[in-house]
Amino acid sequence: MSGRLERALCRALGCADRTGRTGGGHVDVTERELTDPWEGVLVAPVRGSDIGVLVLAGSSGRVERERARVLARQGMTAMSIRWFGGPGQSPGICEIPLETFTAAVDLLRSNGARRIGIMGTSKGAEAALLTAVHDPRVDVVIAMSPTSRVWCNVGPGRDGAEHPYRSSWTWRERALPFVPMDDSWTSAGRDGGPVAIRGWYELSERTFADLLPPAEIPVDKARADLLLVAGGDDAMWPSLPFAEQLAQRRRSVGATVRLTARHDAGHRPRFPGESPAPASPRFQYGGTPEADALLGTAAWPHVLDALRSRG
Repeated sequence: MSGRLERALCRALGCADRTGRTGGGHVDVTERELTDPWEGVLVAPVRGSDIGVLVLAGSSGRVERERARVLARQGMTAMSIRWFGGPGQSPGICEIPLETFTAAVDLLRSNGARRIGIMGTSKGAEAALLTAVHDPRVDVVIAMSPTSRVWCNVGPGRDGAEHPYRSSWTWRERALPFVPMDDSWTSAGRDGGPVAIRGWYELSERTFADLLPPAEIPVDKARADLLLVAGGDDAMWPSLPFAEQLAQRRRSVGATVRLTARHDAGHRPRFPGESPAPASPRFQYGGTPEADALLGTAAWPHVLDALRSRG
């Protein structure tokens, strides 16, 4: 393990400046701040756990503290990190090393986890799926509002440039094949309010159809179990069709997969115990708070089963 990871582990195990103990739910948990090599939080049952879950937000870039706490109260060690936009990181989702996430797996394993899950939403789901493809230590992926292929950058890279488009991800310093965006797209909404950008992704798929095959995420090659959660009313991108493509890719090789969906839910499913997602001044996410909560509630027992499975 690198010196930076050793220092991060030290902080995770009790050397951080801030420490909290939280009750409620099923078990008592401890909460520790991570500051190096990335900002984050590690929430663990007081008695420890051999299940570790890496929780990844999407393009918000936030640390998913509430979701980590909900999982930890179910008896799992849960860690959420800021994987872009922090000190020393790319300011946007541009050529993010997948080694960011394999290093987080290192830390979870060093903290006693023997079964490793990654739970990601949107671009975080893209990262989770790709990490499982490249790291056989990942046992289960929960991909919420996922994509079935690699997309271009969202925001600037380390050089501060957003264009020309580049891959969102690298592996071993090589950029992954990706699908760019067709910038001829214009939003139907012209009132300055939140925008639904699903149509932008759908247009880009048609425009760059020849680039789709090399950009497909090869989940058929991942040894991890796969759980997909998607809403049919997603206004950010067509996550339910994407999820169906991922499921078919798994089934084509006899690999395990479960898809939980609601056609009236949007981009941000919420699990029991989580607060409703806040409204955005920039984007429409689709669905309703009620439908998003119902989707999360339907998926929740399958999430817990997948993370706890020893089969």
